[in-house]
Amino acid sequence: MNVLTLLAPRWWGFRNDLFFGGRRSLIKAGSLLAVAVGFWVGIYVIFYRVLRYFQAVEEFGDLLAYKLLTMVYLTFFGLLIFSNVLVALNTFFLSQDLEIIHATPVSIGEIFAARFLDTLVESSWMVLLFGIPIFTAYGLVYQASFVYYLGLVSVMVPYLILAAALGISLTMILVQVFPAQRTRDILFLLSLLVIILLFFLFRFTRPERLVDPDAFASVITYFRALSAPASPYLPSSWASEAIWPLLKPSPISSGFYQGFLWVNGLASLVMCAFVAIWVYPEGWSKSRESGRLLAGRFLGLVPKQLRPRKPRRSQTLTLMGKDLKFFFRDNTQWSQLLLILALIVLYLYNYSVLPLDSVKVPTFYLQNLIAFLNVGLAGFVLASIGVRFVFTAVSGEGFSFWIMQSAPVSMRRLLWSKFLFYLAPLLLLGLILTIATNQLLQVSALMRWLAPITIFSMVFGITALGVGMGAVFPNFKAENITQVATGFGGLLYMILAMGFIALVVILEAGPVYILFMAQARHHSLSFFQWLYVGGSILLLVLVNIAAVWLPMRYGIRRLAAYEG
Repeated sequence: MNVLTLLAPRWWGFRNDLFFGGRRSLIKAGSLLAVAVGFWVGIYVIFYRVLRYFQAVEEFGDLLAYKLLTMVYLTFFGLLIFSNVLVALNTFFLSQDLEIIHATPVSIGEIFAARFLDTLVESSWMVLLFGIPIFTAYGLVYQASFVYYLGLVSVMVPYLILAAALGISLTMILVQVFPAQRTRDILFLLSLLVIILLFFLFRFTRPERLVDPDAFASVITYFRALSAPASPYLPSSWASEAIWPLLKPSPISSGFYQGFLWVNGLASLVMCAFVAIWVYPEGWSKSRESGRLLAGRFLGLVPKQLRPRKPRRSQTLTLMGKDLKFFFRDNTQWSQLLLILALIVLYLYNYSVLPLDSVKVPTFYLQNLIAFLNVGLAGFVLASIGVRFVFTAVSGEGFSFWIMQSAPVSMRRLLWSKFLFYLAPLLLLGLILTIATNQLLQVSALMRWLAPITIFSMVFGITALGVGMGAVFPNFKAENITQVATGFGGLLYMILAMGFIALVVILEAGPVYILFMAQARHHSLSFFQWLYVGGSILLLVLVNIAAVWLPMRYGIRRLAAYEG
């Protein structure tokens, strides 16, 4: 009974947000539902077409479909383990309500049961969300019976329990070695390095060569490797072996592997409970420990008269300095610079290996077309980075925002300081992407100047949208800043930013085509063509000014009226 009581606040919060949150909550829920349905449809269509294509391949079709199913389960299992480790750190050790819960007359076993269910749901819902259209596509392509869908439920329940038990056990063991906060930072850094390594390994193998007839011998070798059996020790193999007989007749019984999953899932749950009872109280006590930095201790011994005095700076520079210190003190912030660096390398590498010589279209036209489209793609990359860093900048103030409200600093100065702070790195990144790409493509002089100028002006609007929308949708109570970026405000920012980028590219398309063709044919522009080009440039200037002024003005007004 105590377990249900501990879980009740989660349900009450979800129910109140959904039914009693007012019009804004309904709009938010409807928007998220629409996005989820869009993802479902997209994933379903992709897998349905891929499986249909596999069925048309004689001898190898079913083998490819089976291997794809195994890869799906293996990917899900890896994501579940990692997600459970991160979520368990929060639910078992770092959550703000734990001090209240541990002060109540509730046993460790009941706390573990409630937090286990909480971790299981929070870490697994995304996998289920993306898994439903995949498994539905398998069922419809292979015309599976109702038994297949019952088997899916029977397989996924122990599969999720097994992943949660392993992830939570690993978390509790890690917290015995490292402090909880440091464990999360270490895991985050390791995950970034692993993701970067996988990106490089996948991209540098150049998988596009599989559609090259000259590399057909390597494809045959690849197909031979497919027939090799999967590891029998992986839960993903057990799940695949349990589901596949329900799709295709097989001598292997589905019930055997379903029972195997249930036995291992329940056994892992019992082992996780023993680990929790053994190490959780000590681990939670360690997570409460804290201490001052050594620099602060030694500085306290120095008299104030002898401490170095910092030169007085303007409020804007002071606020920007504060943001810089916050950025590098938060490991989840600066460590993502590694991911951005890897993104730049892969982005430029993709352009360096484009097979332009094998295309029948004249290379001169194709190079400049790709360079022009690259402006929109680079804008999308900057907007994606902006939603993670710029949009969350205001919410990153956290509970200390009340200090800003009570300080002699206007909200206008606060937001414009954040705008200037993030403008410079985004400008640098945008110019690197466009100039380096133009150099790799060997574009004309027109595109060599046009692309950097366009991305330069576009960055102002992308940055202003991020800061302004972040002020309109602040979340100063978020325990994890990434939750702010994935919320309704972050989604709305991406929609507006993509609309702004698309509008700029569309407005530029006509004038660029006219100027490019005139240059290629050595013709001069007529009066009406010059009028069209000049009008488009004026409209582009107005659009960029509006993209900066409107969100910043609205964000300043909303943040000044914020009362928490």
